[in-house]
Amino acid sequence: MSFTTRQFVMGMAVGLTVAFLIASFHSLAHVTPTRQLPIATDRDFHRELDNVISNLSMARLKLEKDTHFHHDDDAEAQKLREKVRVLIWVMTSPQNLKQKATVVKNTWAGRANKVIFFSSETDKNFPTVGLNVSEGREHLTAKTMQGFRYVYEHHRNDADWFMKADDDTYVIVENLRYFLSSQNSSEPIYFGHHFKTIVKQGYYSGGGGYVLSKEALTRLATKGKDPNVCRQDGGAEDAELGHCMQKLGVKTANTTDAMGRSRFHCFDPETHLFGGYPDWYYQYDANGAKKGRESISDYAISFHYVPPQKMLSLEFYIYHLRPYGIQSGSQDLNAHNPNRLIS
Repeated sequence: MSFTTRQFVMGMAVGLTVAFLIASFHSLAHVTPTRQLPIATDRDFHRELDNVISNLSMARLKLEKDTHFHHDDDAEAQKLREKVRVLIWVMTSPQNLKQKATVVKNTWAGRANKVIFFSSETDKNFPTVGLNVSEGREHLTAKTMQGFRYVYEHHRNDADWFMKADDDTYVIVENLRYFLSSQNSSEPIYFGHHFKTIVKQGYYSGGGGYVLSKEALTRLATKGKDPNVCRQDGGAEDAELGHCMQKLGVKTANTTDAMGRSRFHCFDPETHLFGGYPDWYYQYDANGAKKGRESISDYAISFHYVPPQKMLSLEFYIYHLRPYGIQSGSQDLNAHNPNRLIS
């Protein structure tokens, strides 16, 4: 059996295993109680989820670091991996490490050129980098500022683009590189799910993830450490970063595709497909709070509020399930405009 064939077979086996285990613990959590069958508890659910994570981790040890197993059709993605270097750092916490952060680590995070997990405590086994910041939403600004500063001080030469994501954010890294392939990392610019309020040029949702160019990172980590320029803690993290970026001359930009469809998303796929947005979202979203398949780019980059089991499902559907005889094309190749800055 050839190396490529062996990888394909192993990839299919992993995919089917994940799908089966997801279905198993999903049915366990929703079983109708009878006299013969006990009601599943939260403990049962989390035990099954731990088993899924363990099986996925063991399978990945037998494969390449890049978890896109279909090596017969990923040549373009591999080229972009070398050309568009992306560092992604994930904001997590000690209580989320075992399940949320572990699933991120075992799914999409491995496709970045470099990934770093930041927490309030150092864990050399995971590993995580501990920041000198207390847990809690009121300290997310400090976590973000210190996280980007650490990346600049230790890893600024390891990538050209630097993304922050949460441990319940799912990122399709290949689509991120595709979008960034026509952007200039020497420009003071950053990208994400655009909100039009609070900051004059707008700002980006923290949960949807934001991506800084190398120049934006440099300005944030050097000039942005001045508390007279940028707030160092407190407030709403994403809005405070937005204020900071504007003061530093870092621009927001259009991130929709040629058809005006969104790439970064601050909710999960179902919410953006079917609606049901909270009231505030209609006032904040710069693209009109659209919903439906026609509003989401075929090359979507991120979704937020994705729990571990849904993250495993997305991993299977995106990277393993294939309709035989159908190849996906480049529906908007070179169609997005890299120079449409939002004033």
